[in-house]
Amino acid sequence: MRKNTVVFGSFVVDLMSRTPHLPQPGETVKGLDFTMGPGGKGFNQCVAAHKAGADVLMMTKLGKDSFSRVCLDTMEELGMNKKHIIRTSDFTTGTAIIMVDEKTGENQIVVVPSACTEITDEEVEGLKESLVNCDYVLTQLETNLSAVEKLVEIAKQTNTKVILNTAPIQKIDESMLKDIYMVTPNEVEAEILTGVKIKDLESANKASKWFSDKGVEKVIITLGKRGVYVFDGVKSEIIPAYKVDVIDTTGAGDAFNGGLLAALTEGKDIWEACKFGNAVGALCVQKIGTTPAMPTRAEIDEFMKNKN
Repeated sequence: MRKNTVVFGSFVVDLMSRTPHLPQPGETVKGLDFTMGPGGKGFNQCVAAHKAGADVLMMTKLGKDSFSRVCLDTMEELGMNKKHIIRTSDFTTGTAIIMVDEKTGENQIVVVPSACTEITDEEVEGLKESLVNCDYVLTQLETNLSAVEKLVEIAKQTNTKVILNTAPIQKIDESMLKDIYMVTPNEVEAEILTGVKIKDLESANKASKWFSDKGVEKVIITLGKRGVYVFDGVKSEIIPAYKVDVIDTTGAGDAFNGGLLAALTEGKDIWEACKFGNAVGALCVQKIGTTPAMPTRAEIDEFMKNKN
């Protein structure tokens, strides 16, 4: 096993308010509180993997503005490697406006990735040396697609397995999937891509076959409180979610993906890695926020010991 791993993706500053209920169109709702902190799917997943014990490098692009300090200061505080953090004066640092229902924990999010959608092929090329030492690279669709496509191309050259989290969902060149090792959509994203509504194991298998037919080796579909569907290339199964009291679902999918990456990097098989990812997600939803809600390895190990 190669020792370290890479997360390629977005960073945005989360601007989050909690409300008595999510507003209807045209409605103004008086919020209960407001917080600002680090976020973005790529960054959330990287922090989740890092706190879970992975030796992980983050690549993203920031502006040269005050919001960029939220990323840099957080990485400094957590002891994360900033080698592949790119900064530009041409674009602002990304932002996300998040509203969370105080009663249900459900959320509505508007993301403005900004600098994260302006990553050049040349900047992605700068990752090649690091990818040589990685078994896995995890990416999402919150950056510009051209950068993701370039990443996949370079990962193929370095024999690095690409894990694609298909969020936020958008149209992709399906030919790219032949070079993807693993996909991790949620059930909504899987339905949009495959046309199959996932109700049970049988329908999940149909959606999974769509990815397999395109060349993807392993398929994981997160199903929220129902758990996670796993196809390892031979057999399929739904692994139940851990039952916990939910406070905030924001970042749950990112927590799962980061935990999954950390476990795979350690050499765990896909089944154990998904159980580990489930635990990271379950711990995340019991706290408020995204990056700050990602659990430590000690918390994960203790949780899994008690639940198992």
